[in-house]
Amino acid sequence: MTAILGVSAFYHDSAAALIVDGEIVAAAQEERFTRKKHDASFPQHAVEYCLSQADISADELDQVGFYEKPLLKFDRLLETYLSFAPRGYRSFLKAMPQWVGQKLHLRREIRSGLGGQYKRRIVFCQHHESHAASAFYPSPFDESAILSMDGVGEWATTSLGVGRGNQIELNQEIRFPHSIGLLYSAFTFYTGFRVNSGEYKLMGLAPYGQPIYADAIREKLITIRDDGSFRLNLEYFNYCQGLTMTSQRFHQLFGRPPRQSETPISQLDMDLAASIQVVTEEVVLKTARHLRQTTGMRNLCLSGGVALNCVANGKLISEGIFDDVWIQPAAGDAGGALGVAMLIWHQLMNKPRIANSNTDQQSGSLLGPSFGNSHIKESLDQLGAKYEFYDDQEQLCETVAEELANEKVIGRFQGRMEFGPRALGNRSILGDPRSAKMQSIMNLKIKFRESFRPFAPMILADHAQEYFDMPDGVDSPYMLCVFDVAQRHQIRNDEAGESGLQKVREIRSTVPAITHVDFSARVQTVDRDRNPLLEGLLQAFFRRTGCPLLINTSFNVRGEPIVCTPEDAFRCFMATNMDVLVVEGFLLRKADQPEATRHEIDHHLSKFDLD
Repeated sequence: MTAILGVSAFYHDSAAALIVDGEIVAAAQEERFTRKKHDASFPQHAVEYCLSQADISADELDQVGFYEKPLLKFDRLLETYLSFAPRGYRSFLKAMPQWVGQKLHLRREIRSGLGGQYKRRIVFCQHHESHAASAFYPSPFDESAILSMDGVGEWATTSLGVGRGNQIELNQEIRFPHSIGLLYSAFTFYTGFRVNSGEYKLMGLAPYGQPIYADAIREKLITIRDDGSFRLNLEYFNYCQGLTMTSQRFHQLFGRPPRQSETPISQLDMDLAASIQVVTEEVVLKTARHLRQTTGMRNLCLSGGVALNCVANGKLISEGIFDDVWIQPAAGDAGGALGVAMLIWHQLMNKPRIANSNTDQQSGSLLGPSFGNSHIKESLDQLGAKYEFYDDQEQLCETVAEELANEKVIGRFQGRMEFGPRALGNRSILGDPRSAKMQSIMNLKIKFRESFRPFAPMILADHAQEYFDMPDGVDSPYMLCVFDVAQRHQIRNDEAGESGLQKVREIRSTVPAITHVDFSARVQTVDRDRNPLLEGLLQAFFRRTGCPLLINTSFNVRGEPIVCTPEDAFRCFMATNMDVLVVEGFLLRKADQPEATRHEIDHHLSKFDLD
């Protein structure tokens, strides 16, 4: 048995992943265990979970890998500070203590994190190699083009290459400070959202605006060539030398300083979101066309933070540039832990790889911990919870489907936790997509977040093309692609409707709760092979209602990670206005709980309440 542990840590969203004899055994983000959103500390708890899943200790590991090269990253930081000196002095002073105290001593930190038990070597690979490996090796392709785009690794911000068999070769790159990921993050910052976590909010805001600033972005901020390569005009940015993303020149271009968090969202913010989304899609599509032309590959693997831009992914797939596209579900830095482990196995150790054209090797990305009924019963009893227990899963599915059909909001905690940022049904909050009021109810009364945020549908794979304009043969098991709602399900009003964020009020389809204001939806297809219990629930709802889809949003509230344990699930259930909680075979009704109360929306979000 050969066990390889991969680690990503100390920058953003730490994670650990374990492969044994080439098979992915476990992977998880540290934030799920510590309950600290985007926890960047050494993934101690995630490592312990991965080792326990394989029933081994740290001294039994054959290899340990880290997802990037810290000395090369430090070289980039020093060179950047020197290039902008003395303007970067404050940023330099802020960054150096952590580098001197921790990041330049990662071997020591990793060995310490493994309890001093691991004595063998530690492998460091480049950031974009980890991304590329995380995308290609689990994919169903024997060979493919590879595209990785993010903020920045060591120097690379975009990497292009190919994978064949068990080998990966990256042969083109764009280097810092020119970065499509950092450009998108600059607009995230400017519109008042948090960098490295609010980019998906900016993507969700884009359909409320018009891309009227796209030409200004192309003329002033970025030069895009026909092959997708680009250069930024650094006079408009401050991330090289300062503590913010944008400069005064950027603020003057758009006529105001950055929006302060929690202040009202303006039409300018919506239009800027729409504009940078269009520009980002242009870069992605041009780069993909260039890759197809230069590599001749029929398939594409995507990774890096930009690969979480579901709207761009949907456009890329619908354009048909490649015959097939596979996107790593944990496309951000967390996925680097899996990437470096697989890179060691296949490329460093030269172990063979056999791709299965019918499925990927990601196991539905259900790679986190699960809990048995005995553990759950003990936990619920200690918490004083009142519950019903179902031995029969089919009967449980029928009961939950009935509650959903009655417009109840359900927390579902079953099976292994998802790896990556998306809840795929096992740590999810579910609702009836036919309900016109369900989006606002779930945003404001359950998730305690901005009411413009869209919800995603999960749908039985066999019915996906009935409801969404998806190309033939395409599925979307990891909720990483946006497609339009099918024309026959759309409801269009020719008269002038609401404007701005008020657009969320309008009914746009027969499944209004998952239809965004531009008639699109971020689709998750569900099949029996990847998740039979979830498929059974959807089938039960379909039999009862004739509707083969449900609302699916992550099981957490604003500012918290997705729940990991039964205790996390119960606390979240009691802290929100969810009606029912399902934890494996246990069903809890809010009305039965002795300390159940109604929870009002947080006061600082009341300005977003559109009801």
